[in-house]
Amino acid sequence: MTPSLILSILWVFAATATALLPMRYQYTPGIILLLAAPLLIIWVGYDHGWLLAFAAFVAFVSMFRHPLRYLIAKARRKNPERPK
Repeated sequence: MTPSLILSILWVFAATATALLPMRYQYTPGIILLLAAPLLIIWVGYDHGWLLAFAAFVAFVSMFRHPLRYLIAKARRKNPERPK
């Protein structure tokens, strides 16, 4: 098993643990995971090909759809609602 797959598995466990936290404690680890994911996806794509990288990208977008919507709305200068 390659280091990129091992780190991917650890990333999934970290994301799962973060999702179990109360919402107010999810922001810091969530942002770290959000920033680390593209680098990890690129690394997986480099090691294993674009098809696996695409599958990882689809899973990433599925998991982070609400934070990504919030960031896109902020980039468009709209006033998105933040979860309580």
